[in-house]
Amino acid sequence: MQAADLLCVDRVAIRYDGREVLSPTSFSVARGEFVCIVGPSGCGKTTLLRAASGLVAASAGEVRRHGLPMSGPSREVAFVFQDYGRALLPWRTVEGNVSLALEAAGVPAGLRPPRIAEALAKVGLTRHAGKFPMQLSGGMQQRAQIARCLAQKPELMMMDEPFGALDALTRQGLQDELARLVREDGLTVLFVTHDLEEAIYLGDRVIALQADPGPGRPSLARMIEVDIPRPRDQLTTKEHPEFLRLRRELFSFIAHGHD
Repeated sequence: MQAADLLCVDRVAIRYDGREVLSPTSFSVARGEFVCIVGPSGCGKTTLLRAASGLVAASAGEVRRHGLPMSGPSREVAFVFQDYGRALLPWRTVEGNVSLALEAAGVPAGLRPPRIAEALAKVGLTRHAGKFPMQLSGGMQQRAQIARCLAQKPELMMMDEPFGALDALTRQGLQDELARLVREDGLTVLFVTHDLEEAIYLGDRVIALQADPGPGRPSLARMIEVDIPRPRDQLTTKEHPEFLRLRRELFSFIAHGHD
């Protein structure tokens, strides 16, 4: 762990009803870095993300941001949920949903419109500001949730399988939009996904968790560097020899628990 790290997860463990669902796990995230978390179902990916964001208290260990312990949620940390339909308030317009983040932060009403407009422009929803969530496609609803997080101007974005429920083409489009936003805004992202290709395509590093952690069997089993040039492309990047090698390595680990 380096002093310059934005986020440090230091030997964090989570226990529920006496069962350890996340064994002591340590890693750090530098400012501007995109780190993805993968692993088999039930290995604790979402639990780890929630602990790192301050939404879940660690049973052991500590989460630090800028070297200081995190005791709970922070306005500097935004969380994008997988279920975009339930994350948005159906009785508020897109503009009204984005405004929620600013209201919670105590931003004066007169200062909200430009912040909302900026966030909607970044995700391509300017023309849909007055629509309600039920009038939007799934991809547009997820864009609205991302816009609400961007309006906070967070330094750290936590994303829990945000594109998992979307069709392949919409998902790829949002992957590229997210990569662009990260590049332009200098965002730091911790991103959970089941999709190994998505993790490699988006990530600077991929953290691989294993199932059934316990004494002598740590949750974090692999930390893989993704040394593939940016900006990345949905076709050429996924044909890159290093992309194919990393996909084989991760698939073998997830499927069989070894290289």
